[in-house]
Amino acid sequence: MTGPTPSERRDGCPCGSGRPYNGCCGPFHAGAREPATAEQLMRARYAAYVSRHEAFLLVTWYPQTRPARIQFDPDLRWTGLDILATSEGSAFHRQGTVEFIASYETRRRGRWTPGQLHEVSQFLMSDRWVYVDGAVGRRP
Repeated sequence: MTGPTPSERRDGCPCGSGRPYNGCCGPFHAGAREPATAEQLMRARYAAYVSRHEAFLLVTWYPQTRPARIQFDPDLRWTGLDILATSEGSAFHRQGTVEFIASYETRRRGRWTPGQLHEVSQFLMSDRWVYVDGAVGRRP
């Protein structure tokens, strides 16, 4: 398991909230707090992908759709997250969706090329919010 670097802990959280990592997604990754909304979990999962925090990703994945492990691509780096829309996903709901665009760069033949992942993610609340799955592209 890897985690954020010392500068990431002091600087802005990778999730794009504008807050320091230790005051944002850090407590979720450390198990000190649980995300209260589907959007908080989405942001924390994105930050976990940035820092390659496999344990957090697996524990916040719905058991029926969770992979055995996560294969991180060494030639991919995440560069930004934009939340486009949310539906339900609060403390008063049992499910929620988060539509987002996650920007990235891939290295091919020594050059970094930008790209984007546009997804609508589904979340469920049981004893905690968990990621179920996602559909690429906008909602119909």
